[in-house]
Amino acid sequence: MYSSIYAESKEMYDELIEWRRELHKVPELGLELPKTVSFVKEKLTEWDIPFETKVNGNCVIGYIGTGDKCLLLRADMDGLPMNEKSQLSFASQNGNMHACGHDIHTTALLGAAKILKKHEKDLKGRIKLLFQPGEETFEGAKAVIAEGVLENPKVNAAFATHVASVIPVGTIAYGTMTGTSVFGFKITITGKGTHGAMPQNGIDPINVGVHIYQALQELIARECPPGKEVTLTIGQFNSGTANNIIPETAILQGTLRTFDSEIKQYLITRIEEIVNNISNAFHAESKVDVLTDIPVLCCDEKRNMKIAKALNSMNTEFNMVSGLHTTGSDDFAVFANKVPSSYFMIGAKVDSDNIYAHHNPKVCFNEQVLPIETAVYACVAMDWE
Repeated sequence: MYSSIYAESKEMYDELIEWRRELHKVPELGLELPKTVSFVKEKLTEWDIPFETKVNGNCVIGYIGTGDKCLLLRADMDGLPMNEKSQLSFASQNGNMHACGHDIHTTALLGAAKILKKHEKDLKGRIKLLFQPGEETFEGAKAVIAEGVLENPKVNAAFATHVASVIPVGTIAYGTMTGTSVFGFKITITGKGTHGAMPQNGIDPINVGVHIYQALQELIARECPPGKEVTLTIGQFNSGTANNIIPETAILQGTLRTFDSEIKQYLITRIEEIVNNISNAFHAESKVDVLTDIPVLCCDEKRNMKIAKALNSMNTEFNMVSGLHTTGSDDFAVFANKVPSSYFMIGAKVDSDNIYAHHNPKVCFNEQVLPIETAVYACVAMDWE
């Protein structure tokens, strides 16, 4: 049965490519995805799959099957605010980019929906197809849960996938602790603006920000045990409008990621201390705002093993790899914190000497992953009982 699912997905290859490229051209951000949502709704309507929308119409939830038990299949849809430099013929031109493969996830879940609708009578329960916004901003999962996505019908388990640009096609990886927690923060430093020729009359927030940046990096180098997996990244440092003005404010935004809750709480406290103490030393004011707080992505080992067995029977040539463990984060962790869940990573490495990681403006994904990811979603649903 499962091998036939894979055969069906491979027959859809050209169709899947067409959908993916259409979505790739129009990446949208955060919780505002009108074009992407319109595309998803059009396909579900075409296949007579009932659906509803949430999050101001930016989330689509399709329904297939009947029964008391319910499995949630999730695909994230949003892109990133960066200019694409992949030189693909279908590259985005709107200043955003699908640099993390969410266009592929959306396409694969659509493909699975089409297959599952054909086999609806063979399903052993209800399947919720969740096309989720706002993963990159870590807003989406919390938003859809707040609007009741885990209820009516009550979700008993959840499943999600993610493509990987650095893993060969045909490799499928899984694990019990697959992604770190992520604590997102914003540091606002307020100084005193003045003419660049008279710095003594002001308080330079850029100078304060530089000292804070350096001190935060030293937290990892000198206060975290080498054996702990901890990353602290400042991804934004914004200040100033001209080269001869000392500005009034500077803003740093970053993320702290770890698998260890004690280390996490310790470092959150130290971030506050460093920001306050350095700011005081230079007579500036500062505050730290929490942007996101997502738990570690912990998967259900029993569910993982059952899914891996089903996928292996679907195609024995898949390279099934256990022990997936990455410092990347995904807000699917919010679902996994509430219901038994599994999260599988699927290889999408291109045949090239120039391989780029996710969130790089030149990253490319091998489209041969499309029928594989489609079949994975469909197989997990067919095996659900």
